[in-house]
This record gives sequence, C-alpha cells and structure tokens, in this order.
Amino acid sequence: MASTERLVEDAEKEWLEKWVAGPGDDRSKPLDRGASAPELELLDYTGTPRRLSSFWSDGPALLMFWRHFGCGCGLDRASRLSEEYEDYLAAGINPVIIGQGEPERAAEYREKYNISCPILCDPDYAAYAAYGLANFGVEQVLYDAPEETWCHSKDIGLEFQEARRAIERPLVDNPWMSTGEFLVGPSGTIRVTYAYQYCSDYPDARVFTTAAKIL
Repeated sequence: MASTERLVEDAEKEWLEKWVAGPGDDRSKPLDRGASAPELELLDYTGTPRRLSSFWSDGPALLMFWRHFGCGCGLDRASRLSEEYEDYLAAGINPVIIGQGEPERAAEYREKYNISCPILCDPDYAAYAAYGLANFGVEQVLYDAPEETWCHSKDIGLEFQEARRAIERPLVDNPWMSTGEFLVGPSGTIRVTYAYQYCSDYPDARVFTTAAKIL
C-alpha cells in the first residue's frame, strides 16, 4: 500500500472516531482584529518547513483555515478561491491554506483541485487552536442533512464513508473542525477575522481586498 493510501486510511479512522464522539462543547473563539497573529512553523505540501510570518513579511497574508480534505465545502471554497485569486494578488495579498492533512495528502489535494496557493499542514490542529478555532456544533455541519443523521451514529458514519469512497473523496480527519480566515498585515497584526457561522458560510473576497488596500 502506498504511503498516501496509508495516511488516508488512518485519517478515515480518525474521522469515524470523531464523528461518533460528536463535537462536544468546545467551540471556536477566534482571535479578534488587532490581535497579534500567532507565529508557528508548519510543513508545506512539499514537506518544507514554513513560518507563518514569511507569508506576511512583505505584504498582507490571507490565512485560510480549511475544512477536512473530503468535505464538499472545501471543494466549493477551492472553486471560489480560483475565481478570486487574481483579485487577491492584485490587492497585494498572499493567500495560504492551512489544512488538516499531512504533506503527502495536501500535495495530492492541491493538484487534484488545481489550487494555486501553498497549503500548510496542521494534522495536530496546533495552528487551528492558536487562532482560536475549535469544533462546529452539529447544527453548523448538518443543518442541510436529513434529520436522521443528526445523531451522528457509527452506522451513519460508515454509510457516509462508503458513499464518499465510491466517488474518490474519502471522509478524513475531524468532521467537526470549524473554519475561519484571517487577514494579517505586514506588522503581524490581524486586520480582519472571518469566522464561519456554518461550514459553507464563505466570505466575500471584497472584505479582504478592501481591507488590504486601506492598510
């Protein structure tokens, strides 16, 4: 079995365990505008260590904390990012994704969905936690799902996983992890905090491009 396949298999097991356990009471308290952006070093999709500050050292950076790599919300965000990408660059913004997968899975995901910006890897959720991101509630993930799924039972989780494997988009990592996006200025100060209220609550790119132009 290839290395990436093993990683996916382990990540599927993690997804199922967390799905059954539920989100608990740990909810996001994202860092506010004006806070200092936490500095961490993460591996990127090539396995190269990258400091977060390197992305905002010469201009504002947009840190996009991603849903897990099997989530349709991530695919929709990737599509929007593709449409918005030139606008971000024109505003002087350096976009970067922070995802839950390891470099091997991040590289595969980036290539499969034609993502232009770097993907940094946070499989231990250290960056998510540092920026105040925790779990969505059941209602924020399953608001558009059938009521019988709200119990997040093991049987339902297994059914979901089987269906997603069939379309080559396995359910992996943490199904409850919330998403958020942060525009960080060159001084390392957070200029915009965008906390998703539910998993497909995508931001309007103009919120970031306008903020970047008036820094």
